[in-house]
Amino acid sequence: MQSQFLIIGSSLVLALVIVIVILHFIRKAEAKYYKNMIKSLEVQRNQVASTPVLLELSKVEPIIKNDRMEEKYNQWRDKFTNIKEKRLSVIDDMLIDLDLYIEKRDYKSLGYRVAKTEIEIYKIRESAEHLLEEIKDVTSSEEKYRAIVIKLKTKYRSLNKEFNDHRELYDFMQNSVEMQLENIEKRFLDFERVMDNNDYNEVVHICKALDNMIDHMDILIKELPDVLLMIKTVIPNRMTEVQNTYNEMIEKGFVLDYLNIEYNIEESNKNLERILEKVKLINLEGCMFDLRTILEYYDSLFIDFEKERLSRKVYEEMSSDFSKRLEKTNKIVQDVYDQLDDIKSMYDLSDDDLAIIHDVNKVLVVINDDYKKMIQKEENKSCPYSLLNEEVENLTNRLNDMESDFDKALKSLGNMYDDEVRAREQLDEIKVFLKNCKNKMRSYKLPIITDNYFVQLDEANEAILEVVKELEKKPIVIKTLNMRVDTARDLVLKLYNTTNEMVKNAQLAEIAMVYANRYRVTYDEVEQMLIDAEKSFYKGKYRETFELVVNVLSSIDEDIYRKLTVLYETK
Repeated sequence: MQSQFLIIGSSLVLALVIVIVILHFIRKAEAKYYKNMIKSLEVQRNQVASTPVLLELSKVEPIIKNDRMEEKYNQWRDKFTNIKEKRLSVIDDMLIDLDLYIEKRDYKSLGYRVAKTEIEIYKIRESAEHLLEEIKDVTSSEEKYRAIVIKLKTKYRSLNKEFNDHRELYDFMQNSVEMQLENIEKRFLDFERVMDNNDYNEVVHICKALDNMIDHMDILIKELPDVLLMIKTVIPNRMTEVQNTYNEMIEKGFVLDYLNIEYNIEESNKNLERILEKVKLINLEGCMFDLRTILEYYDSLFIDFEKERLSRKVYEEMSSDFSKRLEKTNKIVQDVYDQLDDIKSMYDLSDDDLAIIHDVNKVLVVINDDYKKMIQKEENKSCPYSLLNEEVENLTNRLNDMESDFDKALKSLGNMYDDEVRAREQLDEIKVFLKNCKNKMRSYKLPIITDNYFVQLDEANEAILEVVKELEKKPIVIKTLNMRVDTARDLVLKLYNTTNEMVKNAQLAEIAMVYANRYRVTYDEVEQMLIDAEKSFYKGKYRETFELVVNVLSSIDEDIYRKLTVLYETK
């Protein structure tokens, strides 16, 4: 029992020792972490202290030549003294306090103090770097601005040479351009003066002014010759060409009032004067755009002129063709309209058929009126050919639609006439067919003609009479006529089939009885069968007679049916 207590006690002591050791190492690591952080802050503090502000200030001293520069120099020196002697001292005190917190192992407060110290060092570093940039901006100003001015001088010389090489292109603007170039040269002299006085604030404004003036001169040198050329020569010449072409076309009968040529030429002259005034004031802003717009307008007029010429040619061709078509269509429609009463008396026309013809005539009347109005416009020269061309195209399309509707009406009338002609032709064919049936029945003298033949004959004759009645009616109802013709044709065909079947069966029965006579003496049953067959034959039962003979003879000759049909076919 005691040994167990000893083991437990030893284990607790060992665990306690381990915990203490771990805590020791944790505290040691934490202290090391913060010490390293403090060392990093000290390095940052020293970097701020070593900022080469004094070196740059020493470069400023030789170039102090005015009160403004001396004032700036004193301000920079005071700012750096404040940073180095006051603000960095505060940082030093804060770093000492951090060491004390580490010794006290007050890590909770230490973290806050470290962050605060880091922020302060950042602020001081920003102030020192900004101060250094301000000083460097002055110490490097001469080199920087001279480099800028050298580039501007190079561009200026190029522009000056371009102007002097082509002075004649600038016409009356030569003196104005020279004055602008002289102003630029004066600004270069001003630059040298302020540079000698180290007045770098003024240098900035002079460089910006030079840059703007040379950019403006660049535009002036490059665009002014073109602007003057367009104002003085190109656009006036184009306006003259337009005016001459316009006058020629007016003399040839073209209607061009809608183009407002004379008004637009007057307005263009006013715009050219306005642009010229701007040019005289060395203001080219928007001038080239306005001039190109004017020139594009006059170029577009030549397209309109050509369109009118082409429209006139097309219109004259289409108008001539349309006139001929319209005249022809008027004659055809009038002929149909004049015969409409006769057509109505001949055929039972539907309301739709009549409506189409009336509608076509109404549309045609409107087209004729519109065509006359179009011709009147042409004669009065009140409409340009481009619009006349559109009108004749529209009339042509309307006439095409009207003719299409008219063709449907004519087709309907033509179908009625064709149906009537076809019905008469079929009636003649049916009569011939019926006559053939009668002749065939007469040519083969049957002892008895069955009743169904006479019934079908009466039906066929009655159907033919109905067709004749429909053809004699005025007006003819084509639908009823076609139905009557179909009925008559079907009934005559039925009679034809009945006639053929009856004659065929009678002939087969007769051949069979004749063939059976050869067995009459030899077979008693054949004798009796022939007696019965003759009775049946004279009663008009031709099919039954043939079947009776075949049934009896088939016991004597199995191939009897084939032999009898062969005899019938070869007869």
